[in-house]
Amino acid sequence: MSGSGQPAAEYRIEDLAHLSGATVRTIRAYQDRGLLPRPERRGRSNVYGDTHLARLDQIAGLLDRGYTLASIKELLEAWDAGKGLGGVLGLVTEVSGPWTDEEADRISRAELDERFGGRPDDDAVEEAVELGVLERVPGRDDEFLVPSPQELAVAVELHAAGVPLPAISGHLRELRGQVEHIAARFLEFTTEHVFARYLGHTPPTDADATRAAALVRRLRPLAQQTVDAELARAMRLFATRHLQRHLGAAEPPATRSGPATVTLPEETMSAVCALVGPANAAAFVTAAAEREVRARTLDALTANRHAENEVGQSS
Repeated sequence: MSGSGQPAAEYRIEDLAHLSGATVRTIRAYQDRGLLPRPERRGRSNVYGDTHLARLDQIAGLLDRGYTLASIKELLEAWDAGKGLGGVLGLVTEVSGPWTDEEADRISRAELDERFGGRPDDDAVEEAVELGVLERVPGRDDEFLVPSPQELAVAVELHAAGVPLPAISGHLRELRGQVEHIAARFLEFTTEHVFARYLGHTPPTDADATRAAALVRRLRPLAQQTVDAELARAMRLFATRHLQRHLGAAEPPATRSGPATVTLPEETMSAVCALVGPANAAAFVTAAAEREVRARTLDALTANRHAENEVGQSS
C-alpha cells in the first residue's frame, strides 16, 4: 500500500515500455548497465513500479540534452548515494534552455518566397534548412518553423539591398564559426575563473550544482552584452576607415619591398594551430589574408559597376 492508501503501481516490462516510450530491449540494456534498478521477482515474472518509470523519464531527459549513458550513470549513482540530483537537473535545464528571449515563429512557403522577391528558390530554401535558419514542420511541406525571426529578417534586408542569397549563406557560415569560437572562449574563461569551484568534481554535489545554476542565470546575458559592445566599437572603427578610403581621405598605404611582421593574438594562433597544425599555420594565415584582400577587391569592383549603371540610367 502507498502512503495515499492506494496500492503501488505494478507493471510488466511490456507495460513499462509502453508508458515510458522506451523499448523492451532498451529497458533490459539499461538494467545490464546499472542505470535501472532490477525489478522485483514474483514467481516467474518480473514486476516494475513507478520508481522504474520515473528513472526512465530521467534517463530520457538527460539523453535529449546530449549526455552520454556513462555520464548519466554517474549522476544517477550520486542520486542513489544520497547526494541529490535536483540541483544537477536544475543546472542541466538552465544550461540547455533557450539563451534568448526571442520566440520562434512560423512562415508559409508562399510568404517566404514573397519576402525574398517573389521568386521561388528551392536551393536557397534547402540551404536555409541546412543552416537551421528554417526548420521543416512534420507533415507540412508548405510551412517552416523560424527559430530566429530576427536572423531571417536580416537575410531579407540584405537580399533587398542586393546581396545574392548564396553570398548571405556563405557569410552566415563564416560568421557562425567566428561566433562559436567567441562562445567557446567565454565558456573557458568563466569555467576557469567562476565555475571551477562548483564543478571541479564529478558529479557535483546538489548544493554546488544549484549554486552553479544560479550563476548561469546571472552570467547568461554577459556574453551577448560584451559582444554587442565590442561589435559596435569595431563597426564604428572599421566603417569610418572604410568610408575614408572610398572618399580618398586616407593616406595611400606605404609600399613594402619585403615581408612584414604582424603580431596576432595568442588565442587566434592557438585556434589556427588547432585547425591546421603548427607547420601550416603561417600558410593558413597568409591564404586567409589574401582571400580577404581578393574579396574586398571584388566588392569594390562590383560597387563601382553598380554606381556606373546608376549614373548611366539617370543621365
